[in-house]
Amino acid sequence: MGGGDEGSRVKVLLIGGGGREHALAWKLKQSPLVTQIWCAPGNAGIAVEAECLNVDSGDVATLVALAEKIRPDLTVVGPELPLVNGIADAFAQRNWAIVGPTREAAKLEGSKIFSKEFLQRHNIPTARMYGEFDSADKATAALETVKWPVVMKADGLCAGKGVFLAPDKEAATKFISSVMEKRELGEGGARILLEETLEGEELSFIILTDGERYAALVPTRDHKRVFDGNEGPNTGGMGAYSSDELLPSGLRENIVAQIVEPTLKGLAADGVRYQGFLYIGVMLTASGPKVLEFNCRLGDPETQAIVARMDFDLAEVLADVGAGQVDASKLKWKSGASACVVLASGGYPGKFEMGKEIMGLREADAVRGVKVLHAGTKCDGGEIVTSGGRVLGVTAVGASLDEALERVYEAAEKIHFEGAHYRKDIGAHASVRGAGR
Repeated sequence: MGGGDEGSRVKVLLIGGGGREHALAWKLKQSPLVTQIWCAPGNAGIAVEAECLNVDSGDVATLVALAEKIRPDLTVVGPELPLVNGIADAFAQRNWAIVGPTREAAKLEGSKIFSKEFLQRHNIPTARMYGEFDSADKATAALETVKWPVVMKADGLCAGKGVFLAPDKEAATKFISSVMEKRELGEGGARILLEETLEGEELSFIILTDGERYAALVPTRDHKRVFDGNEGPNTGGMGAYSSDELLPSGLRENIVAQIVEPTLKGLAADGVRYQGFLYIGVMLTASGPKVLEFNCRLGDPETQAIVARMDFDLAEVLADVGAGQVDASKLKWKSGASACVVLASGGYPGKFEMGKEIMGLREADAVRGVKVLHAGTKCDGGEIVTSGGRVLGVTAVGASLDEALERVYEAAEKIHFEGAHYRKDIGAHASVRGAGR
């Protein structure tokens, strides 16, 4: 689409407005191939790297109309909603290059039940399912047969809040009521599934695929709970880190052989061509790696940690994906480690206020090896203010994880807004920094 006379130079439309998209915009802007970046809708940080367009990122018809007008050569989709709503199908019908899976392929994230049935059908290691339920009565009755604690998952999209680890029947019954009867998570909670709890360390294993070939990104670990020590409710993610020590070669080979390749073969066998980023949430159990979940896009805040370690031209690699020709040899990575710490609004992941002025951004960005990536921010009368639950992702690289964490927390301490809170223990159990924070 567009720019044929410009040779390999590309104009990019980036869809989304969070920290993941700021990381992508920042990296894409570094490419000598890129002449223009638009971001829909973007945020105050992305506005420095790209031209922000005030469009709802989940509205496929409006995004198609926008693309008709601005004629990007390549479109990169950040969040899951436009993918689940079929944006890749709409663009493919028009022969427009886009990085992201079809509506059918995006069901791997859009429906937890579809995903679980896929894993079972193709004998990919995962937690045992007790059952799937479309009524609160049936789900409550099934609680008599489970082993505690039990994992409860709303079937549809719930912005990272649809999974609950229930310690007992009382908590489980309360979750069923809030999700299935009160619909506190919307239509995403119309069905739920119950599955066994897996013990172990989590790992985010993300690949980029054109449907046949694939390239693995560096490994990351996310921190979902809101408070230190993995306490409190689940969030969209409070921080992440990446280091090669997360994935010894034997473990990588196991994950590729038992999970990645069977997943791609299974999709092909089901007649589903998967193109784009595929996020595989893995639990490293005593009996081997098992799939917790799939996401049909990059994780957030994992992306921030991954992008910080990229040592290649992201625009070139994504253009290859859009053209159906992934070349894994092009993906080079900085040695050492990276870390991202999320600064959140007071009250998040519950109710929170917005419009709080953010101070100290310039001072934080001046710390060596640090990039402050914006998520829930906007410009208001010349000031940058909060506009979401997760506000900033302070991101740093270092020769070691300790150094990356030292830098990231030095920068985080320079940023202030009313109600700001962040975890002080991102990467701590993998680090030898001691209990200084």
